[in-house]
Parts: sequence; C-alpha cells; structure tokens
Amino acid sequence: MRVHCESTITRPAHRTGAFFVVFLVMSLPTAKIWGLSTTENSGCQIQPITFEGWRAQELSNQWVRVTIVPQLGGRVMQVEFAGHPYLFVNPRFRGQYISPEQAANSQRWINYGGDKIWPMPEGNEDASHWPGPRSDALDDGNYQFSIVNQNSTCKIRLRGPADPFTGLRFTREITVGSNSPEILFHAEMANASNQPIRWSVQSVTQYDTADSQDSSRYNNEFWAFAPIKAHSIFVDGYRVRAGLADDPSFSVQGGWFRLHWLYLENEVWLDSDAGWIAVIDGKSHFGMIENFRYLENTEYPGDASVIFYKNGGALQLDKNGMPQLRSSDPQVSPFYMEAELNSPMATLQPGQSSGFETSWHPVRASKNLESVTRVGVIEQPLTATIRGTVLRVVGTFGIFFPGRIVARIRNHQGSERQVDLGPANPELELLLDKEIPGSSKDIHIELHVIDTSGAELGMLAETDAR
Repeated sequence: MRVHCESTITRPAHRTGAFFVVFLVMSLPTAKIWGLSTTENSGCQIQPITFEGWRAQELSNQWVRVTIVPQLGGRVMQVEFAGHPYLFVNPRFRGQYISPEQAANSQRWINYGGDKIWPMPEGNEDASHWPGPRSDALDDGNYQFSIVNQNSTCKIRLRGPADPFTGLRFTREITVGSNSPEILFHAEMANASNQPIRWSVQSVTQYDTADSQDSSRYNNEFWAFAPIKAHSIFVDGYRVRAGLADDPSFSVQGGWFRLHWLYLENEVWLDSDAGWIAVIDGKSHFGMIENFRYLENTEYPGDASVIFYKNGGALQLDKNGMPQLRSSDPQVSPFYMEAELNSPMATLQPGQSSGFETSWHPVRASKNLESVTRVGVIEQPLTATIRGTVLRVVGTFGIFFPGRIVARIRNHQGSERQVDLGPANPELELLLDKEIPGSSKDIHIELHVIDTSGAELGMLAETDAR
C-alpha cells in the first residue's frame, strides 16, 4: 500500500498502478483529447514570479493562472480559476528545497504537494517497479524550464534529469490559450538508459481537501466522480487497493463511481474508459474535469486507468499486534486527495520515447453532477416544455469556454431555427430558465456553445420538447 504519512515514508507494495491522461506511443496512433481552445487572442502571458517563497513561472490569461516551480520536479504547484485555488501546497515544506540526495540521507519523501508525473508500476517487487513515492530525479529533480511559444497560445517545456533507477527522463509541456480556462498537458517519457525498459507515465494531482474557512478541519463536501466501465475487470467496477474495503467514502450510482472525501487513508483503482474524471468542491461549486483518451486492447498498469488516493487516518497494528489509528493528526497527515491518471504501458528501446496527453477544464459545478460533455457539464438536465406559443427551456450547466449559448430547435417537418440564449461564461454556473417563442410543432431542442469568434464548439445538451 502507499503510505503518505508526512513524518516517515514506508515504501508501497503496489503490484502496478498509475495515472494521467491521454497517450501517444511509437506504434500507437496519435490520440487527441478535448482541445477546443478558441482562436481569439485576448492575451496570455508567461512570467517569472515568487510563489510561497519559491522561484516560479506563471502561465496565465484572464481566466486561469498556472504556477510552476521547475526546481521541484517541474511541479505545477497551484492552479487558480476565477480566484479559486485547487491544489494542495504542503505548509510543512512551503518555500523550501530539499535535494533528492538530502532526502535520501534522511529516508524521507518530501511531499511538496501540487501536480507532477510519476512512473508506474509502483512497488518494491523488482527493478521494473518504481519504489516510490520517494524523492528522486523524477519526483523532485531540478527541471530545465524553457518557453516554447508566447503568441496566441502560451506553451512552456520542463525537461527533467535522467533517473538511473528507472532509466527514464521526463519532459512535460503545458499550454494555456488566450481565451479560455482550458489547460493542455503533454508528458513524455524517454529511455535514457542503454537497455529496453517498460513503464507507464502517471499524472498525480494533489487536490486540497481542507475546509477553506478552517484549515484544521476537512471539507466535508469534497467529491470525485468517474464513470464505471460497462464490462469492468473489477468487481463492482473498482478495486480497493489499500485501506478499508467498505470505506463509506465509496459508492456506485447510475453507472458512476462516486467518492465523498472522508479522512480515511485509502486507494481505489478503476479501469474507467469514459475519458474523464471530475473533482468537485461542493461548498464553493468549483470543479475540475480532467480529460484523457482510454485506449482499448492495451495494457494499463494493474489494469487501472484511474486511481484515487485519499490521505488520512488508517488502521495499523502496534508492536503488540493491537489495532491503532495511524496518522490521524492533520499536522502529520494533511488533508488532500490524489487524482491519478495512467497511460498504457510502453516498451522503450534506448533513445525512444512515448507521450501522454491530458487536458484540464476548470468549471463551476456542484456535487449534483449529471453528465460531462465536450463543452461543459450538466447538473440539472435540460427540459423543454411547450405551452401555447411559449417554449420554456430549463437546466443547470457549467461551461468550459466563453462565448454564446444558442438553442437549435427542430420541428416535425425537419426545419430548424436558432435562438440566442445569452452569454456562456465559464466563471458562472448557467442557471437556465428562459421562455422563447415556440409552437406545438417543435419536437427537439439542442443547446450549443459558440465561441467568441462565432465558431461552433459543440453541443452542451439536448432534449425532446413536450
């Protein structure tokens, strides 16, 4: 099991496991994820800043700020959308840098927090398993920072040192466009050794689960969701890898795995093939949708495409064999949850590399999430009711991209008309309750998001009129 206690680190005994999002590898076809950034340039920028005492780089536009500390393993230390911070930053190590060599001498894993990439499978079995989490060249080596592009989009590259144990070198590119909150990631693992190696690359994102009003308490309305694979290899669609098998945090409803965060250490694996996970702060109504492409008929580490890890208290046996609660002090085991996305396994010859792509969509959303689309989320499904010459459309949504919401209404003769329903603002939940001209001949309605240049981005929702 993975033990994330902050005082000491016991190396995990994972068979396999990993996480991140989309995957591109040598012989596999290029897989695109939801990359729908609009083209209008309202400005993005890259600038050096000081963040919590660290020298950092910031990618930003009018919607988001992405803060990166290259020295700490190329970590994304914070993401802010509409002023809301998402990621856990460990107060114990704020502003500090402890080299992998120093950490190794003290037998500690220095968990700074934030978002990073790890190799999988993880465990102590043999040289084909990464004995992490641990402070090494991959986790917190000094990554080289460079600017790739700073025009209509802003892209940076982080290139890490070679790791002698795994034979891997990680490179990561992060892109923010000019006119949407969308964040794009391309992670690449390269074989820096002189022999074939086989690994998966994993995106590890530590979300802050502390109560924003009282950091000594946890947020009791923090949620995560992932659709269950129809023919999952796991009983009930998921596997508890460590912790209580009957953890009350977990449930399955409507074909979704639902995690209601509680302060109990646990790790759960899913072979979800839907291509997205959702992390929702139910108190503030801020969410993050992480997108990826699931590839059928490929090997995933431990058969898991998605992993959730909850930090917290855990049962263990003392020296006399009596059960006791470990790490129940938030100062020792702080409040956070890891959302982990895995790429398929890849065999790399010396000098070869493979890529893994993901995208993040910050969004306004609640725990009442019903569906995720290419352009937003659905909380209250769309309904369309005709009363005489009035068509009433109702629904609640979160939007990924700025622009306009238009209704396309089709009648029973097959003709279609379009009605502008107003602005699409990612910073606000769309509480739609609008009356527009209609008739008894109207039979179907679709909501579409149109970007600020007038281009079609995709359908948000649809329903039959009644």
